[in-house]
Amino acid sequence: MAKVKFYGGESVPLEMHKVRIVQKLNLPPVERRLEAITEAGNNTFLLRNADVFMDMLTDSGVNAMSDQQQAAMMIADDSYAGSATYTRLEAKLQDIFGMDYFLPAHQGRACENILGQVLVTPGSVVPMNYHFTTTKAHITLNGGIVEELVSDAGLEVVSVHPFKGNMDVAKLQSTIGKHGADKIAFVRMEAGTNLIGGQPFSLENLADIRKVCDQHRLLLVLDASLLADNLHFIKNREESCKALSIREITRKMADLCDLIYFSARKLGCARGGGMCMRSEELYRRMRGLVPLYEGFLTYGGMSVREMEALTVGLEETMDEEVINQGPQFIGYMVDELQKRDIPVITPAGGLGCHINAMKFVDHIPQAQYPAGALASALYIAGGIRGMERGTLSEQREPDGTEIFANMELVRLALPRRVFTLSQVKYAVDRLEWLYANRRMIGGLVFTEEPEILRFFYGRLAPVSNWQEKLVAKFREDFGDSL
Repeated sequence: MAKVKFYGGESVPLEMHKVRIVQKLNLPPVERRLEAITEAGNNTFLLRNADVFMDMLTDSGVNAMSDQQQAAMMIADDSYAGSATYTRLEAKLQDIFGMDYFLPAHQGRACENILGQVLVTPGSVVPMNYHFTTTKAHITLNGGIVEELVSDAGLEVVSVHPFKGNMDVAKLQSTIGKHGADKIAFVRMEAGTNLIGGQPFSLENLADIRKVCDQHRLLLVLDASLLADNLHFIKNREESCKALSIREITRKMADLCDLIYFSARKLGCARGGGMCMRSEELYRRMRGLVPLYEGFLTYGGMSVREMEALTVGLEETMDEEVINQGPQFIGYMVDELQKRDIPVITPAGGLGCHINAMKFVDHIPQAQYPAGALASALYIAGGIRGMERGTLSEQREPDGTEIFANMELVRLALPRRVFTLSQVKYAVDRLEWLYANRRMIGGLVFTEEPEILRFFYGRLAPVSNWQEKLVAKFREDFGDSL
């Protein structure tokens, strides 16, 4: 990796690319921001992009493509069946992961649907380092049970542990002993545990989990959607891997797994997804669901142009100078917020900077969704759209009981190669102002609560007029500034 030091001593991430296509942004005045978040039911997913200045909602499908990816889209073969585009993508995946069989899908959750239907049965159990929202939904819809076995360090908000996404091996053995190996549908590892701060697991931990799976003849499944970030952290934090190339680390990870699925909206910076596997028998069990739900076997619901971009993007993922940009920007933002005593998840993970809402607005009870309230307040303060990753992102028990999340986070995603350093500094500034006025922020209550994945399209209202007071304070402090 290129090492660049600044003579003045400042430590900032240096972009190893130049910007050649730009998109104009709009920063509405604070009064319009209040109107917009009210119209959206205090759900940042429901904001119109025209009302958003910095879109830090997600890194899914919003990463910048390279010039080589854009160029590749022009040679796409749009044949319905037997496309040369598919052949190129399949060959690239076989080269990187070393697995013979590939099934395309339109994104990661489509893979989870197929996995759930084929492997999960009523009463079966899926141990994992930590759940993701759609993963858990597909497992429970098929009658399965999720067992979260992340290491104890994974739930420590402030930490120096380099691999907080590790699965606890002893907990896995205990879970298998409790339920019986015949009840385990598969073991799932998520590269970059999304809901607890994008925290990685180590190659050593994955190898330990593989040994347990071999002992009990269990399938080991890797969700590789955030693989790029996890690769960066393994390369830089795991001593035994520092001399290895990104390609070598990737193959070592793949060799430990039976099936790898991913969302290309994250991995490869395109739009699509797929599953790679070793077993022909498993491939045959799954392939019939691709034309049923997705599209023919050689496009699986993806645009062939996106498939060409993905093929290039996967190869670029093997370049350390490409995949280090996201983690470096996130690390910079986390460091700057820590200097201002603003509570964040540490160490810096992948995907984005995660604000610890449990501490930021510790006066708001979890029943009033503190992370959702903070996300709403941050949009009002700066036109910055983040994502709630807390109790709102959970789903109620069948009897209606609320499940309180282990963490209340506001995720500020940093899509790869999208933002400039001045924009990141702007976000830090608005967070600093909001933290100084945090006691003004109040809670939220549902006005419309969907039964499934409520955080996507549910609507909420403030418990008081705290938002109007926040706008008045903004005008007092910033005058006519946007």
